[in-house]
Amino acid sequence: MKSLKGRVAIVTGSTRNIGRAAAVALAEKGATVIINGRQHSDVMEDAVTEIRGMGGQAAGIPADVSSDASVAALVSETVTQFGRLDIVVSNVGIRKYRPFLEISPEEWDEVLRSNLSASFYLARHAIPHMQKEKWGRLVMVSGFDGFWGHVTHRAPNVAAKSGMHGLAKAIGREFGKDNITANTVAPGAINTERDWSQYPHQELERLISEIPPGRFGDPTEVAAAIAFLASPEGGFVNGQVTHVNGGHYMY
Repeated sequence: MKSLKGRVAIVTGSTRNIGRAAAVALAEKGATVIINGRQHSDVMEDAVTEIRGMGGQAAGIPADVSSDASVAALVSETVTQFGRLDIVVSNVGIRKYRPFLEISPEEWDEVLRSNLSASFYLARHAIPHMQKEKWGRLVMVSGFDGFWGHVTHRAPNVAAKSGMHGLAKAIGREFGKDNITANTVAPGAINTERDWSQYPHQELERLISEIPPGRFGDPTEVAAAIAFLASPEGGFVNGQVTHVNGGHYMY
């Protein structure tokens, strides 16, 4: 069902993994999707080609989402090209393994800008366009470490991921009257490409044994939750967090 036909969506960090799966899921529902990465790349073009190849509409626009000015340009170019902006999926995140007392203020700020402030920048520039249409969906991809606190050496990331849920509540409360919703999706252990050097504290066999289905999740399973929240059918879900973790931790 093309329930998002005519809608325009930005998915940040959408050249691979959860972001790319989310972009494809939204395109399958009929949305025109903006593929985003920090810079133009073959991977970005490949994602655009994939969506167009399945009959969808997509374009690639690079932007550094840790910069408010860059996000403003991303939103402006999207609206210039497609005339509107209805859906924003904030998906970029940095996860650095670092003992708390070794975290510099500069590194703290870098992680928060990329993980949390990016969601603020995107909402700040997108919401006025959503208000014009009296319809909008903001989805922030958080993580279960921001709710469970099960890992050490990740203080900036844990703080940022927790903050996303608070930000979604604030936005959902203030702009619900404009038919704009804001929610977070918190993936658990998902089978993604990643820098495993930043996960020395994770024993994979033990981790899998703790997940009731006995496996990691797939990016498409997270994307399905994002697509639902971005759809008309998800319009009465607001200020909430959807945990996609196979029951690894039950809230």
